[in-house]
Amino acid sequence: MTRRGDLVSGVVLAALGAYIVVQARRWEYLGPDGPGPGFFPLWYGVAMIALSLLLIGTSAARRVSTSRPAGVTLSEIGRPLATWVALAVCVGLLGVLGFLLAFALFAVFMTAVMYRKPVLVALAVGVGGALGFYLLFPLALGVSLPTGFLGF
Repeated sequence: MTRRGDLVSGVVLAALGAYIVVQARRWEYLGPDGPGPGFFPLWYGVAMIALSLLLIGTSAARRVSTSRPAGVTLSEIGRPLATWVALAVCVGLLGVLGFLLAFALFAVFMTAVMYRKPVLVALAVGVGGALGFYLLFPLALGVSLPTGFLGF
């Protein structure tokens, strides 16, 4: 008997990967300045298909014991759920606070609460990550990030 969740996930992810590949093929793959807008999505879709086929293959090859698996408890999904909620809040705050501040708060939360690191370490990770994004995108690449009411 195969693990049905892995099998279904693999099939859905393979279909999504195929859709990404089909859409990415419509965009320019290589331009005069290097990779075009279709380059990364195409390879992302190819990787997604390959990994989902691996998931399908391993789930089909793996045998599950005949005993019924235990259900998932609320305490087991608390941390993943908190991570998703924090990410959703971060995305919601992008327009209000801007990318740098929203990302810094998200990184501080993840480091301090989810990874249980000291607050000073969490602040260093948040500020350092935001600074890294600022140095890379607006300064080095000239790509603007969403700004908030404070202007950054």
